[in-house]
This record gives sequence, structure tokens and C-alpha cells, in this order.
Amino acid sequence: MGLPRLVCAFLFAACCCCRSATGVPGEEKQPTPTPDPVEVEVGNTALLKCGPAHPSGNFSQVEWFLIHKERQIPIFRVHQGKGQSEPGEYEHRLSLHGPGATLALSQVTPHDDRMFLCKSKQPRPQDHYVQLQVYKAPEEPTIQANVLGIHVDIQELKEVATCVGRNGYPIPQVIWYKNGRPLQEEENRVHIQSSQTVESSGLYTLKSVLSARLVKEDKDAQFYCELSYRLPSGNRMKESKEVTVPVLYPAEKVWVEVEPVGLLKEGDHVKIRCLTDGNPQPHFTINKKNPSTEEMEEESTDENGLLSLEPAQKHHSGVYQCQSLDLETTVMLSSDPLELLVNYVSDVQVDPTAPEVQEGDSLTLTCKAESNQDLEFEWLRDKTGQLLGKGPILQLNNVKREAGGRYLCVASVPSVPGLNRTRRVSVGIFGSPWMAAKERKVWAQENAMLNLSCEASGHPQPTISWNINGSATEWNPDPQTVVSTLNVLVTPELLETGAECTASNSLGSNTTVIILKLEKKLPQQESKGVVIVAVIVCTLVLAVLGATLYYFYKKGKLPCGRSGKQEITLPPTRKSEFVVEVKSDKLPEEMALLQGSNGDKRAPGDQGEKYIDLRH
Repeated sequence: MGLPRLVCAFLFAACCCCRSATGVPGEEKQPTPTPDPVEVEVGNTALLKCGPAHPSGNFSQVEWFLIHKERQIPIFRVHQGKGQSEPGEYEHRLSLHGPGATLALSQVTPHDDRMFLCKSKQPRPQDHYVQLQVYKAPEEPTIQANVLGIHVDIQELKEVATCVGRNGYPIPQVIWYKNGRPLQEEENRVHIQSSQTVESSGLYTLKSVLSARLVKEDKDAQFYCELSYRLPSGNRMKESKEVTVPVLYPAEKVWVEVEPVGLLKEGDHVKIRCLTDGNPQPHFTINKKNPSTEEMEEESTDENGLLSLEPAQKHHSGVYQCQSLDLETTVMLSSDPLELLVNYVSDVQVDPTAPEVQEGDSLTLTCKAESNQDLEFEWLRDKTGQLLGKGPILQLNNVKREAGGRYLCVASVPSVPGLNRTRRVSVGIFGSPWMAAKERKVWAQENAMLNLSCEASGHPQPTISWNINGSATEWNPDPQTVVSTLNVLVTPELLETGAECTASNSLGSNTTVIILKLEKKLPQQESKGVVIVAVIVCTLVLAVLGATLYYFYKKGKLPCGRSGKQEITLPPTRKSEFVVEVKSDKLPEEMALLQGSNGDKRAPGDQGEKYIDLRH
């Protein structure tokens, strides 16, 4: 853009000079001056120099003009080193820059992209032209793709995307790219149409529309536009984001897709959908072969043509097929048949279903199940999860009372992870009720409600009765066990007599005695009083001990020197009871008892310590 403006300026200056030379008869023709280009960005300050550098005296009288439509409009004058703006659009934006006649034009706008003329009168009249070239980088380009799509069968060019670059100066150039390669105009294939709008600020907004014919291979193509522009610092460019355009084309084949992928089992959430290689996807139907009639029958699908099997069952196994109908071409396509297999384990049974056995006898449990795959069997104790054995048969020999309760038979398919079924069976061991303890103690508070519990097991299942009144509830952890809970008020009579629970069945009975223990709690104030009394007693004991030692000291029975020991004669029954250590550098009142009876004596002489042996 700079070269055309320089050429225009050159021609304009030449014309002006020609008119001047021919307008004054006899005046010598002057050579046409070349304008000096000055580049500046919008908003910055431009420096307009009046020709090459000269001594400041050469510019004692200078006039600046704006060239507008071949007219010279005065805008600034310099006289004796002082500048003065002329009234007009530049009145408040021009000022002298340093000594001489260099003008500073502030807050440059696109409207300032003009030719300026400087006329100096000393030492001789001279004209100097300046071409101000203004630049402004455009904003980031925006791109809008055709969201409706382009059909490959349409022969005419269709709009692919629109690129807009706002507020640039001069007008930037636009280049379109597909998959990173620039697009060129191509007859009946690619067309680029650009237009520009001048804003009130003088900046340009560029709009470019890319139209093209697309093919099926363009369904994943990435389109974007690039704006190229110039600044005083050099050439620059900005790119838009990449967009894709829906490419519409008919389907050529259809197939069935199943989720999840891999081996299926009962209980899985299975989805069956139809897909084609066309865009958009046509209308689908999903059919399943009837094993009785060998005919394909339509399955019910949701609005998106999806068949959901939630949860999948073994009867969902079978042959499925998709059909698609292209509403534009009315072409019907069918997929290859797909056989769906839902692996299963069902009808797990244990024989006998309600086993009963006398204590000491043997019992055989047999587990059976159905599956379309090979099965493995495991036996577990329900209460503990203990593995008892593998295989369909569990042999219990010389059974004890503890063998009663629930057992689990787990039938699983090793080749299909997570596929298994379980059957629970309860084994009854004939016997009178059994209770954990004959006697049990329970803490209680008088006049408070208390829950008493009693548990018994046996076969047949026992019942529990209480010898006291109350509100009783029962529950059964397993077929051989019963737990009874009695809610009672703790009275003085109940504290004295306790309670009994009796479990009984057809084979006998058993009783547990519950003894109630009164839980006494001291009031808070009484507890504080006990602590205070204890402190007082301890203080009095220490005072008596100190007074006794002081008494012996006054009687001369305790030495105060730093050498020797002195024995105190005690009654025979008091000998060998204790040893008292006295430090000679402390008052008698500070002496303390250090060792109990039969304690070892420490060696005297250290730190002036004295020992009194009271054992003789």
C-alpha cells in the first residue's frame, strides 16, 4: 500500500511543479521533489521533518500545508523559532518538536493518511513533501462455518465459511486455508469474495466469504482464514480458529454395533445400535430372528434408533440385523446378521432343599445349575465366608451342633468374569436349645429403663420366654437361632431377684440367669468434696511428719553436722521398717521420706548428705 501512495504523491508534486513553472513566464523550471514517507501507528505521534537537517537559522520562517484535493491548506507556521497553529482540524494536535521546523502530530488517526508540504523561505524558497502513512493492526479474525452442511451431489458452489477482520488500516489481505494449504480461485471449485466497510473511525472491516464444492473426503477437513497486514515494524499476520463443515453424502453400507464390547452376561446393560457410512444417519430399524418361525421381527427402539437390553437376559440371545432407509434416495440397505450371545447361569438348586440331621450323623449336599458354558462350584459358610470345598458335592461327616446354619453354593463360569449365581441352604442339627452362658451380669441404674437380651439356637428353632414382665421383641439371624430383647424398668425388686430367660423346643429347654448390678454414680458436688477431703488429709499427714522430725531435731537426736551418722533407738517391732534421708543444708521442715522398708542405703558423703539408720 505504501508504493501506490508514493507514486501518487510523486505525480501530484510533479503536476504542481509543472503548473508553477508554466504559470510564471521566464521562471526556470524546478525539479519535482520526492515526498518523504513517514510511517506511524494509529494513536501514536508522527514527526514531520521539513527536509534534511540544516542549521536552525535556515528555518527562521517556515509554513506547513496540508495537500487536500490539489489544494494547499495552511496548518502551521514557524517564525523566528516560534510555532503557531492555523485554525482548523489540526489546530490542537500540532506542535514544534525541538529546534527547527519539525512538527509533532499527536493522536494520529486513519484520516491523517495524507500528503503534507513544508515551505521554507531562507536561504531560498524551497518545498519539501512528506507522505504520512498510517497503520493499524486488525482484530483477531472471526470465522463462522456453514452449520447446515453441504451435500456432495449439489453441483453449484456453496458457502463454506465467512471470515471477518475488524478495525484494520489499511485494508488487510485475506488468505483461505484447507488442512493447512492455501486455497486459490478455481473455476467451478473454489471462489473467494471479499468486501470491506469503512467505519466512522476511518478503520476498515473486511468480510471474506469462501464458497466451494465439497466431496466426501472433506468431512474432516479443517478450514481457517489468515489476515496479512503491515505495521511500521514489518509485515504481520493473524489466523482464525479452525472449523469443520458438515458434508452430506448418502450411505453405502450399514452395520450393527454392540456395547459393551466382549463377552456378555446376564445382568449387563447392553445397547444395540445401527450405523452407516453416510451423513446424516438415515432412519433405522432393528430386527431379530424368531427362532420358531425363522422370520426377522422388528424390535422396539427409542427415538434415536437404539435398542437397550437392561438388564440383559438369556432370551435376548439371537440373530440381529439392521436396515436403513435413505429418505432422499429411497435406497434400503441391510447389515450383515449379527449373532448376540448372552452367557448365563440359572436354576441353581441344592439337594436336599431343607436338610436336617442328628448330631453325630453325616450329610451330603448336592448343587446343580444350568449354563451355556462350563461351570465350577464352590461351597462357603454363609456366616464367615469360609471356603469349605470345591465341586458340586459337599460331604459333612460326624456333624456337631456348630455345623448348623446357612451354607452357600456358588456356581460360576470361569471363562466369563463376574458371571455366577448363588443358592443358600440352611442345615438343621437336631438338638435342645443351646445358650452361650448359664449366667450373665448386667450393669443397671435404679428406676431406669433397660434392655435385656437373650440368644438361643437349636433345631427345631426354639422359643424364648421371660420370668418377668416387660415389652419383648424377637428376630431370627438364621433358621436355627432366635434373639429376644426385653425392655424393663429397673426396680429394687428386680435388682434383688434378677431375671431369667428360658429357651425351649420339642427336644428340651435351657435357661440363662441375668444378674443385675447396681451402677452407682457420685453426684458432681460430692465428688468435688471427696477430692477436697483427700487434699486436706494429705496435708495433715505431711504436717505431722514434719513436726515429728523437728521434735527429734530439737532433742538432739538428729545431727546437723556434715559428718557421721546417729542411730535412733526404736522398739524391736519397729526396727527395719524405714530409712530416713536428711540433707544437712535444709531446714528440718523440708525433710522427706525417700525409701520404704528394706530399701537400699545410698553412699554417704556426696553433696554433704547425711543418713539416719532407723533399723537398729
